[in-house]
Amino acid sequence: MASESKQEEKLRELKELVEKEIRGENDSRTLLEDALWDVLVMLEGKSFETAKHLDYSYSIKGYEIFVSRKDKSITRSTVNLSLWNAMELQKAHLPVSGPKKLKTFGASYLYPIFMEIGVIVPGEAEQMTLELK
Repeated sequence: MASESKQEEKLRELKELVEKEIRGENDSRTLLEDALWDVLVMLEGKSFETAKHLDYSYSIKGYEIFVSRKDKSITRSTVNLSLWNAMELQKAHLPVSGPKKLKTFGASYLYPIFMEIGVIVPGEAEQMTLELK
């Protein structure tokens, strides 16, 4: 019970920081990066699905994410780069319509996670698609 409320609290905090960043009100890049990493650690082992409907999960060792479908790891610096690429697009009111928009190694795995945890805020077209599912 307590851990679920802690999860909800961390997710809410991350979403608030993302929204502030998109509005240009966030004053700490590090705070957002740390909140994202905390949520990624919290969700370690959870199942996700790529855009091509391939199931995967991940584990974290140090500052690296190891995806169940890959041999290579995704570093924390790559996660941060993906985060800021997503933030820049959203600040410019451009959709982050797929993994390629993140322009980083491992984007096909980071994109679904970012969508689920609220780092990528769906635009109107994506929102309508999600509502139809």
